[in-house]
Amino acid sequence: MDSELLRCEPLRRFIEQHPRLFVLTGAGCSTDSGIPDYRDTEGRWKRSAQPMTLQAFMGDAASRRRYWARSLIGWRQLRAARPNDAHRALARLQQEGRVERLVTQNVDRLHQAAGSPAVIDLHGRLDLVRCMGCERRSLRDDLQRELLRRNPRCGALGALQAPDGDAELGGTDLEGFEVPACAHCGGVLKPDVVFFGESVPPARVAAAMLDLQRSDAILVVGSSLMLYSGYRFAQRAAELGKPIAAVNLGRTRADALLALKITQRCALALSFLLTPQSRVA
Repeated sequence: MDSELLRCEPLRRFIEQHPRLFVLTGAGCSTDSGIPDYRDTEGRWKRSAQPMTLQAFMGDAASRRRYWARSLIGWRQLRAARPNDAHRALARLQQEGRVERLVTQNVDRLHQAAGSPAVIDLHGRLDLVRCMGCERRSLRDDLQRELLRRNPRCGALGALQAPDGDAELGGTDLEGFEVPACAHCGGVLKPDVVFFGESVPPARVAAAMLDLQRSDAILVVGSSLMLYSGYRFAQRAAELGKPIAAVNLGRTRADALLALKITQRCALALSFLLTPQSRVA
């Protein structure tokens, strides 16, 4: 047996032994789709730039200009991303009835594109835009067209891709960058995602916790769990005595709670689920 596949045998056994899994995914699940992650193998923040906070976005017009200018480039790159074998393997598990609903910290919608039938987007959806005034939702693609119309020269800029539809623009002068307001009420437009400093909507957490209560084990895929929004599920599983397995290339906040850890790329670690003999008992 190939040595890489041999390393996955404990994960195969874990899945076979626990027919009702609670699955939580993070950025590492999408790196093989070309979307960068946030943290290094020690769980430290990789980027020099600090993440956008809700307070900065809502309180400072210059911060909003920087965000949307970077997003104009980053969205084009993220929108071109396609599911990888990690997404497809988890979709297969769901389709076989092993996972009721998948919970993801990602905002890229690649689980849905891979065929996952039920997903809780814990941190929201980057393909939607929310008006902070009237609460209307609209398509990110529509805003992209308007941003390009108002800022045609920015559309040709090259940039280094960053996580979740962001991009590194360096010292580009953004003083004249135009950000449209809501066409209905003139309010501030924000991506329909949870920024740092913003709480996950309680209804999403409650729905995920209910799924966790019904499960017999938890599988974490590609998350360091450094954010409490994800760590709370590992913490609760431990309190309930449910075993926890994790697939992650580096340290996780829940390492002390894990029954099994696979230190491997998510797509490779889960690839056995896509073989003709992958149906587990």
